[in-house]
Amino acid sequence: MSITSSLTSNGEVLNISIAGRFDASCLEEFRKSFEDDNSGGLKSYVVDLSETIHLDSSALGMLLVLRDHAGGDKADITIDNCSPEVKKIFTISSFEQLFNIK
Repeated sequence: MSITSSLTSNGEVLNISIAGRFDASCLEEFRKSFEDDNSGGLKSYVVDLSETIHLDSSALGMLLVLRDHAGGDKADITIDNCSPEVKKIFTISSFEQLFNIK
């Protein structure tokens, strides 16, 4: 499991990439990926799952923590590059109503 984060050059978008398993073992690292940014200029978040091979219910909970951190209902979060299996989990969990899922 590996989590990396980077700001766009204008400092408005935080990109978070998750490789490997996205599960309870990622909790601290995932939280740090967005809580450590104190720029104050963030407008949106992109979570890239192109290299994610598995996610579980704790991963869903972590995404909800990110959503709360980003402003709740006002949050602009895109979950990008989902595999068909992961997309199915998001659909079953009704996450398509809370996040932009691509």
